[in-house]
Amino acid sequence: MSSSLTVKEARQSLDNHTKEMIQWHFSPDTGCPYWLEWVAQAGWDPREKVKKFEDLLQFENFDDEVLRQEDPAKFIPKAYQGRPYNVFETGGTTGMPKQRIGWEDYKTDYTEFSEHYGPDFFPQGANWLMVGPTGPRRLRLAIEHLANIRGGACYFIDLDPRWVKRLIGMGEMQMAKTYQEHVIEQAATIIRHRDIQCLFTTPKLLESLALRMSLVDAGIKGVFAGGTTMTPQYVKFIQEEVLEGKINYAPTYGNTLMGLAISRKREVGEYSLTYYAPQPRAVLRVVDPKNPTQEVGYHEYGRVELTTMTKEFFMPRFLERDEALRRPECDEFPWDGVGDVRPFQSGTKAVIEGVY
Repeated sequence: MSSSLTVKEARQSLDNHTKEMIQWHFSPDTGCPYWLEWVAQAGWDPREKVKKFEDLLQFENFDDEVLRQEDPAKFIPKAYQGRPYNVFETGGTTGMPKQRIGWEDYKTDYTEFSEHYGPDFFPQGANWLMVGPTGPRRLRLAIEHLANIRGGACYFIDLDPRWVKRLIGMGEMQMAKTYQEHVIEQAATIIRHRDIQCLFTTPKLLESLALRMSLVDAGIKGVFAGGTTMTPQYVKFIQEEVLEGKINYAPTYGNTLMGLAISRKREVGEYSLTYYAPQPRAVLRVVDPKNPTQEVGYHEYGRVELTTMTKEFFMPRFLERDEALRRPECDEFPWDGVGDVRPFQSGTKAVIEGVY
């Protein structure tokens, strides 16, 4: 995912990709029923009015309730008709979960992630352990794909984050702790009895696992983590205490709707995280919560807005349940990033994150 493009070239690439994806999703020859029906109701054709990325501001913010209410088959592009597909879920602590269909996007995202990290970071040929949600999440297939393309196998310990959030919401803290111990016990057993060098899990589960064993002594060489808010203080704690300063650490920000945003390389002693979306397939903007058409200034907090644009899935201007600092481009990624991500309005209201 590292780029040799200039900022100007990256912007031109994004504009070209935007135009191509609009043509794809809104053409009767290739588009999906949902967006073709949307055109009929909206009264305007994006193929005529969207020539660059900024033109997507003509769309309202996407309502993710659509992904709960509509049959996922309505999002099958005509060009993909007849091809078996995956159904992935996101969220859904209670009620109907949001669903996204897919074919190859998760492989593209995780192949790019793999190419970003050399064999010295996650050893080539090493086996992986994923401790996290499998089931309907695309993460399970994605981590296995990552392990396989790097020449290893992948072991799994399942986790149901919906159950954890429900327990916490009911005040059943002891039961939630017991469930977490159940998950960690299984993970520790696999690490002790199988040759595992790479690990995917959430920071909270990683912390719990390190209370059971020294991950360094257990032979873990690289950790890929995501899913929970990571403040600079917490990143410092994870790297220095949990990983003993000896294990490579790759924090990420991602979900079923976006794919995977990679954290840029940090200087020694720097613990603030900045993530960069897999542009142009997905774009993150940090916007004014009261006026989401406007971006906030650099190094200011705003709400995270996601636009996803692949041949498999188009979702414009979805407001995430996260807020972040808007950060400028860097050497690795010539486009804006999102820094110190945390739950939206977490400074003013209680947020249940569970273990994920």
